[in-house]
Amino acid sequence: MSIKILMVEDHPLQIEGYKSILQYNVDGFEIETTACNNCEEAYSIISNPKSHLNFDIVFLDRSLPPYPDKKIFTGEDLALLIKKFSPKSKIMMLTSHAEAFVIYDLIKKVHPDGLLIKSDFDGDELLVAFSSVLKGITYYSQTVKDSIKELLSRENYLDTINRQIIVQLGQGFKNKTIASQLNLSDSAVEKRKSKLKDFFFISKGTDEELVNEARKMGFI
Repeated sequence: MSIKILMVEDHPLQIEGYKSILQYNVDGFEIETTACNNCEEAYSIISNPKSHLNFDIVFLDRSLPPYPDKKIFTGEDLALLIKKFSPKSKIMMLTSHAEAFVIYDLIKKVHPDGLLIKSDFDGDELLVAFSSVLKGITYYSQTVKDSIKELLSRENYLDTINRQIIVQLGQGFKNKTIASQLNLSDSAVEKRKSKLKDFFFISKGTDEELVNEARKMGFI
C-alpha cells in the first residue's frame, strides 16, 4: 500500500531526513512524497483540486517563508487551509517552537493529528508518531504533553470537583451517580464535563475520550 505525503519544510535537508526515516515504517507502506519549501508553493499545491485529495498526511513546519498575497504567514495558516480543501488529510505539525502558549494556540486553532517539537524526537519516535496518526491516534511529543499539563494545572478547569468528575468517569460512573456523590445536579455535572472537554480540545468528544485525554496527560 502506498501512502502519499505532502511535506512543507523550508530546510530541504530536513525533508530528506524525514523521507529516509519513513522508509522504515513498521507497516511496510511505500512512501510517495511531494515536497515544498514555502507557503506560496504549499498554497499552490493545496488549493489545486487535482492534487490535494491525494495526500493521506501532510507534514507541516510552523515557521515558513510567508505568502502575503494570500495572507498565509505560517504553517498554522496552511493547516487551516488544508482542513478546508482536504479535510480527510491527516495533519502532522513539526516545529522548533516549544513555548507553552504557542503549543496551546496550535492545538486550540488547528487540532493537528500530530504535534512534535523538533528537539524532542528521534527517528524512532517519528516512526511511532507517523504510525499512530495514520491509525487515527493523536500523537504529541513529550514537550507538548508537558506544556499542556502545565497550562491546565493553572486553570480552574481542574478544580477539586472537576478532578473528581474525571476520576469517577474513569471508574465507569454515569452522570446520575457522579451528581449524587458530589452533591451536584445532573445538569451541573454535564456543564462541567462540557468545559473539561473543551479545554482538552475534544469539545465534541465522548466521556471515554475525555478520560483517555486526561489519562494521556497524566491527570489520572
